[in-house]
Parts: sequence; C-alpha cells; structure tokens
Amino acid sequence: MMRPFVRIGWKVLSDDWQLVIHGGAGGISRESLTSEREGWLRDTLERALQAGGSLLGVGGSSVAAVQAAIVLLEDSPLFNAGKGAAFNAAGVNELDASIMRGSDLQAGAVAGVTRIRNPVLAAHAVMVGSTHVMLAGTGAERFAAERNIELVEPEYFRTEERWRQLERVRAGESGFELGTVGAVARDAERHLAAATSTGGMTNKRYGRVGDSPIIGAGTYADDRSCAVSATGHGEYFIRLSIARTICALVELGGVNLSDAAKDVIGGRLAGLGGEGGIVAIDASGTIVAEFNSSSMYRGWVSAGASPEVRIFQDH
Repeated sequence: MMRPFVRIGWKVLSDDWQLVIHGGAGGISRESLTSEREGWLRDTLERALQAGGSLLGVGGSSVAAVQAAIVLLEDSPLFNAGKGAAFNAAGVNELDASIMRGSDLQAGAVAGVTRIRNPVLAAHAVMVGSTHVMLAGTGAERFAAERNIELVEPEYFRTEERWRQLERVRAGESGFELGTVGAVARDAERHLAAATSTGGMTNKRYGRVGDSPIIGAGTYADDRSCAVSATGHGEYFIRLSIARTICALVELGGVNLSDAAKDVIGGRLAGLGGEGGIVAIDASGTIVAEFNSSSMYRGWVSAGASPEVRIFQDH
C-alpha cells in the first residue's frame, strides 16, 4: 500500500520556525551507552530534525513537520515506537500515537494497534478524516486500511533487543526504558502542532493504554499557549494531565513556558513519584526540554540553525 504523506508546494522559504523532538526519557547511564550506539541515536535524531525542518523551511505546516519527524523515528528500531516497539506481557507489540493541531484544537489518536506501520499517520487520518478523536485496536486498523495507510504483519515490529528486554523484566529486573518519540513545531504561520508515538511499557498488561494517545496527557497543542509532547511513566502523566496542565499555566496563569514545565515535571510529577519529561514550544517560538530522569533523547532545529541533539542532564 502507499504511505500517504503531505506534498509541499510553497515557493517562499520561511525564516521563522522551530522544531523540537524527543526519543524518550529514562534511566540510561552514560557508562551503559556505547559510543557506537550513541552515534546511531544521534544520527537518527538529526535525520528526524532534518525531515521535519526541511518542510518548515519551505513553508510547510507544523502538522506536516511533526509527522515527518515521527515517521522517521517510527521506522527506526532504536526507539520504543513503530519498528522498535516494546513487547507487552503476552509478547505482543501494541502501539499508540496521537497528533494535535494548535490552530483549531483538532486532534486524532490510535491506541492498541498491532499492524499499522506508522501509527502517527493513522492518528493524523483520524484527525482529518473522521468525526472522532481516538480509534483503538482492530477498528483503528480497519480505518487505516480504508485510507491506504500501510499495514504490516505483527512480526515486522519484533526486534531481538526488545524481546531480550521483555525477558529481563519477566526475570525480575526493573528499569525505566527510553524510547517513546514525540515532536512539537511552530511554522511560518505561527501555528503549533504536537505528536507522540509509542510502543508502551515493556511487560505491560495486555490492552493497557498510556498517556501517549491521550490528548491533554501525552500530547497537546494550542496556538494560544504552547505545544507539548511527553514521555515517561504514562499513568502519572494521565493523572496529572501533564501536557494540558503546562499549556494551561501558560495561557491562563501567565507563567512562562520554562517555569510551567519545571513546575509540572520537577514539582508535580516528581512529587507523585513519576519519572519522565516533555518537549514544548510556545506561541513566540520559545523551546523547552524538561525532564526529571537522568537522560532524555532530545533535539531541536530552527530557521537558519543546524540541528542540535542532547542526551544527558548535564547538556
């Protein structure tokens, strides 16, 4: 099947746009990350930034940009989304994704899908091609097939690294793995967008849905305030409505984006014992990456600048 995407036909280059992405937050240590793997991760994150930035640079929409960045990350086995999705307790890969447009608060999401190669594209199809916000399971897969979004056999998502990770967790090892991917963008028209995609938690109960496909928890965008994509222990992000709370502090509380993110991630989330982070961008183009774990794969690019990628807290 064809993989639908956005065709860009603008002629004038834009000189005011921003894109921020994440590849998950967690407890990875500097010592455990080999130089070879770090190189692969950095290269993939940079290519994702280039994929979204190239659209923004010719006047493309923020929605198109976040899709482009996430599709590239979903196609990589390095992240817990798409090809690299985690296994649940039944040894199945169940994927979730969402997307939101800040100009009119339209949003779409899919949850618990096992055959959609790029869940973010299905989420976008729900947003623009249905009256619903979220579709789940086989219903979401049927909807995606009707719109020529590529379906694959479940075996496509299997990677040996994720399978070994499941075996370690089953054996009693604990750990908070990195992987969920997300992107936020502001385009030349000053419109915001956010999107998030994940394979969920390793060894999660069958049918569990985290924050990534839930609008207001893992994803939110509103041109009046900010756009947010989250990563972390989803149950906490749902309980705190993390993404919407940050935007509400900006819009209704008059708090700047950096302080709002620190309040929610460093204060409220940490106060409940939750771990994770967010990337965000506000209506003026300010970008923020805030997390309370030891590391978060993240990067950003803006008009006239080269992509930058970071991993650890001291960056």
